[in-house]
Order: sequence, then structure tokens, then C-alpha cells
Amino acid sequence: MTTPASRDESVSPNSQPTLRWLALADVTLLPALILCFIWQLQFTARWTWTIFAVWLVASFLLHHDTPKTLGFRADNLWSATKLAMVAFGVMAAGLLAIGIVLGAPHRLPPHLFSWKRLGSYAAFCLLQQVALNSLVQNRMLFLLKRNWIAALLTGTVFAACHWPNPVLVPVTFVGGAVMAWIFGRVRNIIPLAIGQAILGSLVFWAFPMAWHHHMRVGPGYYGMPR
Repeated sequence: MTTPASRDESVSPNSQPTLRWLALADVTLLPALILCFIWQLQFTARWTWTIFAVWLVASFLLHHDTPKTLGFRADNLWSATKLAMVAFGVMAAGLLAIGIVLGAPHRLPPHLFSWKRLGSYAAFCLLQQVALNSLVQNRMLFLLKRNWIAALLTGTVFAACHWPNPVLVPVTFVGGAVMAWIFGRVRNIIPLAIGQAILGSLVFWAFPMAWHHHMRVGPGYYGMPR
């Protein structure tokens, strides 16, 4: 079955080999750069974060992306939200069950329901959705024909960027793959960013702090920079 996203011009196979090579770089070299930043560059050359912003803008321009192809749209917001609510509802129920089993109601993290924390975290999730779906999943769909294969690969990239956190790696693989699949169907990141913020808060609550170390990744997971 052909998905709505695969019928979109921005993700259809392109005869120009240059764009295919650029898309391949987006899904391989950029994640590699992010991993380098997480593990080393943030401590030795923090300015390199600007490369990410330049890379995103350059990729969007080269591929002639529009707000619609990037997922910033209102015309299908309700249908996208309904699909996201089903998927996020299932995952949220699973996290609630895990939290109850692990005794999470007896160790409520401070500021969990702070509007300031939720607002800043939602903004961070929106940024992650731009990188995860507006860029990586879009390029995966450009290179591949099947949405579910592209979603699995995008989820793998997302999980790799959360190494070595034993909680976040499997959670972000499942969540990242599901969100990428939804994006491939409806091409809207607004409900995905909101849903990610909710699920991330539930992960923070459900699992013991000793397991996820304040949701840190890279050297930060071990509590010491390199």
C-alpha cells in the first residue's frame, strides 16, 4: 500500500544522483557528527553545534523542502493528532504500567509537572522532531520506497544517539520508529513533538533515576565529561 508521504514529491525517488548522495549523507554523516558532538566535541569544540543548524538549513534548501514537507502544517492537524493519540496512548499506557510495577508513584521526581520544565522540554522535543523526521525520516523516505523500513532505520539512528543509556536506547528505538512511521503517513510534527514531551516525562517518572541517570546520554550518563 502506498502511503501519503510516499506519494509526495519530496520523498519520491529522484533521478538526480547528486540529491541521492546528499540524502545519504543526511542519514549517515549527520548522525555521526551528532555522536561525535555528544561524546567529544561538546567538551573540546562546543561551537560545532552551529554546524547542525547550517546543515539543516542547507539540506532543506537543496531538497526544496517546504513547511508542508517539513511537517509544519495545519490542514491535516486533526487527522494527524488522532493517529498520534492512538499510538502515544498505547505507549503511555505501557509506561504507566511499568511505572506502577517499579514503584514510581512513591518517588515522584521534583518539578515533573512544572510548566517551565514542560515548556522547555516541549521546545527541545520540537527541535528533535525537526532533526528526526523533517530531516532524517524525510531523507529515508526519499531513498527508500517503504515507510516501515524507513521508520525502523530512523528509529535506529535515534536510539544510537542515546547510547549508552540502558533505558533510553530501547525506548527511543521504539518511540522513534513509531513517530517516524506516523510522520511518513501524515507528515505533521506538531502532535509528535507534544506526544514526545509527554512520553519523555513518563519515562523520567516510570524508571528509577539509578537506571536512566537523569536521562543523560554519552559520557554524561556516567556522570563525568571526557
